[in-house]
Amino acid sequence: MSKFASTRLNSIGVYAFVEVNKKVAELQSKGIQPIDFGVGDPTIPTPKIVREATKKAIDRRKSSGYPSYTGSREYREAVSAWAKKRFNISMDPEKEISSTIGSKEAVFNFHEGFVDPGDYVICPSPGYPPYTRGTLFAEGIPFQVPLLACNNFLIDFDDIPAKIAEKTKIIWLNYPNSPSGAVATEEYYKQAVEFAHKYNIIIASDEAYSEIYYTEEPPISVLNVSREDIIVFNSLSKRSAMTGYRIGWAMGDPALIDVFRKVKTNIDSGTPTFVQDGAIAALSDEEHVRKSREEYRKKRDILCNALAEIGLKDSYPDATLYVWQKVPEGMTSVEFATLLLQENIALVTTPGSWISNVTYNNMNPGEGYVRFALVPSVSDTELAAEKLKNLTI
Repeated sequence: MSKFASTRLNSIGVYAFVEVNKKVAELQSKGIQPIDFGVGDPTIPTPKIVREATKKAIDRRKSSGYPSYTGSREYREAVSAWAKKRFNISMDPEKEISSTIGSKEAVFNFHEGFVDPGDYVICPSPGYPPYTRGTLFAEGIPFQVPLLACNNFLIDFDDIPAKIAEKTKIIWLNYPNSPSGAVATEEYYKQAVEFAHKYNIIIASDEAYSEIYYTEEPPISVLNVSREDIIVFNSLSKRSAMTGYRIGWAMGDPALIDVFRKVKTNIDSGTPTFVQDGAIAALSDEEHVRKSREEYRKKRDILCNALAEIGLKDSYPDATLYVWQKVPEGMTSVEFATLLLQENIALVTTPGSWISNVTYNNMNPGEGYVRFALVPSVSDTELAAEKLKNLTI
């Protein structure tokens, strides 16, 4: 790190997935092509309907100049129509929806509009790093709460001290949950809303995996329960394999959206209009979503069956493109992930301890797990299942 780097930047350490990429490079330098379950970047092609719409939009928008900071009216209307169809909620495209450049920048920067120095932000652990790092950059205090199997990987609101809740500005929810694959029920969201309203806390709900699920009924949104003091972030990165396009949205309480928009106008110049046009096409089509969901289900079943066959705990997720696998007794996350990197197996995973923060009660809830991202092809997943048979535990 440069001697000129800020104390704030030095305090957060290395982004975990940079370390995963280093491990992949090490194997490749030995002439070994690992099967990479490390980083959750879909490898399925972006749907043709999206690619074609974007190609046409590049010419149509050739003189469009800077985009709107908050998204074109057409895009916000498309998000509103999708939300109505998917969740049966009516969102005003003028006041309750804003475009984002994917979810990451939105989640990270959201804190700047609401967090003052010394404010607490309740963050799940394991959890998406921008919850914590966005809090730190806004000079807030992350309060890490564990997601545990005994609680079905749901935040236990009764376990949060009242003295912390009283100083908390935001609580982050993430369901369907990365990395556990847990899905929140309506009853749970009601508990979350009751807790947040009791202490005057904003609920920020990261619902980026809402469309990758394996249950009979699709997951609901927290907005199905309430929208007062609630904002939801979603994107097309996972739903429509558009990670490189950087397009998403925030929607919810108009007072929160208003502040978020003010933050955006000072940080970015909006999502490119031709990308928004591609996103409109994506939101108009559910068939490609259904097909990708079935492909993820197939890969989940292949991998989880193989892991169970070598004696590991059943870890079938209900949703997301991740498998949160319990490691063998007596091994740490890093030890098991390293074992999977031996040259005759060469499977890249993410140690759970790398993507978890130590919580307020001094535990790392990711210790004892590794995360598999179901991004390799079906054939590579089948190959991985065969390779796992070589594993001696």
